[in-house]
Amino acid sequence: MTEKSPPRRKHSVGVSSLAERVLELLASGQASTRTELAGLLAAAPSTISFTVSQLLALGLVAEEGTVTSTGGRPRKALRLGGSDGFAVAAELGGRHAHIGVVPAGGGLTDVSTVPFATAEGPEAALPGLAATLEHLAEQHGRHVLKGVGLSLPGPVDLASGVVTLPSRMPGWNRFPVRAWLEDRFGVPAAIENDANCMAVGEHIVQPAERRQSIMVKAGTAIGAGVIADGRLYRGGSGAAGEITHVRVEAAHDIPCSCGNTGCLETVASGAALVRILRERGLGVTSTEDVVRRASDADPEATRAVRQAGRYLGMVLAANVNFFNPDAVYLGGILSTLEPFVAAVRSQLYEGCHPLVTEHLAIGRASLGADAGLLGAGQFALQRALAGALRTATGHRHP
Repeated sequence: MTEKSPPRRKHSVGVSSLAERVLELLASGQASTRTELAGLLAAAPSTISFTVSQLLALGLVAEEGTVTSTGGRPRKALRLGGSDGFAVAAELGGRHAHIGVVPAGGGLTDVSTVPFATAEGPEAALPGLAATLEHLAEQHGRHVLKGVGLSLPGPVDLASGVVTLPSRMPGWNRFPVRAWLEDRFGVPAAIENDANCMAVGEHIVQPAERRQSIMVKAGTAIGAGVIADGRLYRGGSGAAGEITHVRVEAAHDIPCSCGNTGCLETVASGAALVRILRERGLGVTSTEDVVRRASDADPEATRAVRQAGRYLGMVLAANVNFFNPDAVYLGGILSTLEPFVAAVRSQLYEGCHPLVTEHLAIGRASLGADAGLLGAGQFALQRALAGALRTATGHRHP
């Protein structure tokens, strides 16, 4: 589920947003020199040098060796101060959690999948996951754990750190997930919507020139995350990328989990495909069953998957025409099916202006299932770095 909720708007007075961006880019591994920072942030070299010198003085950034560039003099390499730090992260699904370690400076390690019963509620499900993450942290040095990140399949209120009205997470509504994690681990925690996590994670590993992109997560539910000018775009009320409940003519009056009828989710999601195939007499009970049948070239499943891709492509085409992104990435379990991806791609070429698709990259997320995990870890590191910056500059965390 990928509904969004309002972002937090308060910022500490006097804390440089440029300094925060510099720390974010160093943490993600997207930049390691002043020149790279200037290019990515579209800032004057003198401005970047001044900001970096402040961060060096505060001990938040360190210089380590040099980077040799073609045709230019060697440049000093930058890293985070205490770069042996890391975050542990988890991406929650219905019955499993994808977990891993995200080092400060970029990358993703120790990835695995563990059981996680979302339907049992947070009080029953979170302690076991936390114990697993703590064991992972111990293996890498608990004393340098910087943060904990959680990707959630539901709407997240960033201001209060809770899940709000999640249709597929019974018992989680208004539960203080972030506060629970911070009390348990004693370090900053970040919780975020799954599509936003995937958008950030995939953006980190893509070419720097791709500054605008749409990441679509197509699984049991459908949602999207938007990257604008190199950063996650949340919109005025945090709902940017909310394509799940766009009305689709072919959906007619099919009831949706949001309480409305005729939404995209009712004809293009994994849950919709389960319903459609059951109505046609196939014995499927989950999105995984649908994927398994389509992968085995079952004609009914393949036809249904292809049609779902067309519906998604129709809604995406309107957004792509309006936004004119550099790339559209497809993630989630349905993106593993070539008929689904091909149908989305075909519909985009058919429904978009040639100028929009001339250089548009369309394809599966290169990180696959790891995109959301990397994004969740990066959100945790960013929260930890923002807190460290405020502390170092004498401002209290809001």
